[in-house]
Amino acid sequence: MDITDVQEPITATKSDLSQSSFDKVLLKQARFHDAGMQRTAFEDINLSDARFKQFNLSRATFTDGAMPGVRFVNANMAGAAFADVSLMGASIENANLTGLNISGCNLTHMRIDDVLVEDLLAAYRKTA
Repeated sequence: MDITDVQEPITATKSDLSQSSFDKVLLKQARFHDAGMQRTAFEDINLSDARFKQFNLSRATFTDGAMPGVRFVNANMAGAAFADVSLMGASIENANLTGLNISGCNLTHMRIDDVLVEDLLAAYRKTA
């Protein structure tokens, strides 16, 4: 089914839209509830001010993007990867960071439990 130049809300319920393609589509204030989107690709997407609740981002890959001010609270991001992504002003709360590896990053003003990481690294390097 092709939908072109439609300018009205569309409601899809109990539908299988697997392998669908959306190109140059405006979805402002769209709502996705109880949607399976495994292995979905998002490219050149503006998600500013988007809200995600009860989501699973395990093994998600974020590459070459901007996520300033993003907040991750109680999020499952096991195995997620961030490369060349700006997380300036972001916050991560109540997260399991077991096995987290941070390398080649600008850590200016980054804090863990309100302690500057730059200070922690300086203290570590003095004793190492």
